[in-house]
Amino acid sequence: MNESSPKDTIPTAGYDTEREGIARGEISTIEYPSTTVGSTRKAMVYTPPGYSAGREYSVLYLLHGIGGDELEWYNHGKPQIILDNLYADRKLKPMIVVLPNGRAMRNDRAEGDIFAPDKLQAFETFEADLLHDLIPYIEANYSVLTDRMHRAIAGLSMGGGQSLNIGLNNLDRFAWIGAFSPAPNTKLPELLVPEPQRAAELLSLLWLSCGDLDNLKNVSDRTHAYLSQQSVPHIWVEENGDHDWPVWKNGLYQFSKLIF
Repeated sequence: MNESSPKDTIPTAGYDTEREGIARGEISTIEYPSTTVGSTRKAMVYTPPGYSAGREYSVLYLLHGIGGDELEWYNHGKPQIILDNLYADRKLKPMIVVLPNGRAMRNDRAEGDIFAPDKLQAFETFEADLLHDLIPYIEANYSVLTDRMHRAIAGLSMGGGQSLNIGLNNLDRFAWIGAFSPAPNTKLPELLVPEPQRAAELLSLLWLSCGDLDNLKNVSDRTHAYLSQQSVPHIWVEENGDHDWPVWKNGLYQFSKLIF
């Protein structure tokens, strides 16, 4: 890993445009029982082209922002198109991508005051829902590898903060962590990485990216500065853009090529 921006972070033209004549994965909605919330919850799952129960796959858990839900990436980010194109170009390891709802509460829709205290708390509660309910469900119902080296977590904005908070707090479960424009829910760096040497030894990839016009860039700046000071290897990408989808889609495009 590098401590600064890699040189090839500009996406290939058409990386998010649907192509003709290539194999396609499938993206569908699942429902899983959540003991954490006490209800059945929804998530979307992308299975790659040629998915077969005869082989085992790595898993990326991809999280949304504060105003979204399990459909946000699908509706705005075209993850299935980005991933299909990378498979066609032989630039992606076979993986399943799970798009959960990171607002772990009974009414988990992004409606009303999305900044209400109970809804903000639900994003913290999601850690338990992910670890104790969703991951076990995926591992029981899909042909996946279950060790930390084959499990990644990444997300945008609020989901970027969650990815850092959850991933770095559970390095026994996640070896690959990505944050695209992480939001102020991100813990302070010394709380995120209280044991820098251990984090450096366990992380296979820590990715941090943000647009240079983003009003929340201070969160990424402080995290990057601390990681550099503490010699924790990571990739830091400051790119042209605001707090918006071009930055987040490029984050997925670049991060997914590097994992597993």
